[in-house]
Amino acid sequence: MSSTDDNGGPERVEPGFLPTATMAPPAPAPAAAAAPEWAASLEQLGREMLRERRSERRWRVFFRLMWLLLGAFVIAVILTSRIAGTSPSAAHTALIEVRGEIAADGEASAENLVAALKTAFEDVGAQAVVLRINSPGGSPVQAGIVNDEIKRLKALHRKPVYAVVEEMCASGAYYIAVAADEIYVDKASLVGSIGVLMDGFGFTEAMRKLGVERRLLTAGENKGMLDPFSPQNEKHQAYAKAMIDQIHQQFIAVVKEGRGQRLKETPDTFSGLFWNGEDAIRQGLADKRGNLDYVAREVVKAADIIDYTPKENVAERLAKRFGASVGAGAVRALREFAPLR
Repeated sequence: MSSTDDNGGPERVEPGFLPTATMAPPAPAPAAAAAPEWAASLEQLGREMLRERRSERRWRVFFRLMWLLLGAFVIAVILTSRIAGTSPSAAHTALIEVRGEIAADGEASAENLVAALKTAFEDVGAQAVVLRINSPGGSPVQAGIVNDEIKRLKALHRKPVYAVVEEMCASGAYYIAVAADEIYVDKASLVGSIGVLMDGFGFTEAMRKLGVERRLLTAGENKGMLDPFSPQNEKHQAYAKAMIDQIHQQFIAVVKEGRGQRLKETPDTFSGLFWNGEDAIRQGLADKRGNLDYVAREVVKAADIIDYTPKENVAERLAKRFGASVGAGAVRALREFAPLR
């Protein structure tokens, strides 16, 4: 680059330099001014996130502690109730309820009733055991287990047993009742039904009309016996009938043993019929009229009644209803609480 000097000659300019008049100051960077505001927003966001995490952590600790306290409460109530139930008591009448269907998975199961019977007989304050019955019957196996246990405990502890019938004492329930020393009924109670049944349905005609084919494969010629989707087999029917007849004879033997000379047998006694309380007394299926209070007051001479029937208390119902979540919560709390201290 060149220019003219005062003498009209070219002026020499050194490379890399510009005249002072052509140099402008650099413009200020706009980001530099905004930097403090952005940093403040980021810092505030960090504080909010930290506060939320602390709050979340406190709530986790709180809920884990609640699970642990709830589990401890349930266990304490159950243990307290069981300890109280096994403590010696004053003279009283021991009550055991036999209600509903007699079945392995029901309230009137052999497991529940036998446990109650053992506790009642072992309590020195129990002067006698009363079975208050309101049941249509059920499993002959479950009823037979209870009958056998009543007879064993009576011989072991020398305590009387009475059965008090409310609305119904039929079939398997009567199987249990005949183990008692005496049976008390109301005049309108239903008593009896000394028989055995095996029921089911057959669908072969419906399947034929619908065009449905039954394909049954068995290993063993009798494995498909009484299959409701196959035609009836006379051989299988005869076998099943012989089996329930045998169980019926076992039932009859138990009734005759329990009632002894009091039983006034007729052709209908073991036919499966049932009778009201007054007729049951006349036939020797029951002894007298009376309810629980009467038996406790006038027969046992111990008016105070203590119920030994297994019942779910509040804590046990809570544990069963929320058992899975309580257990999971307690285990989770035990595993995770330590790192959060």
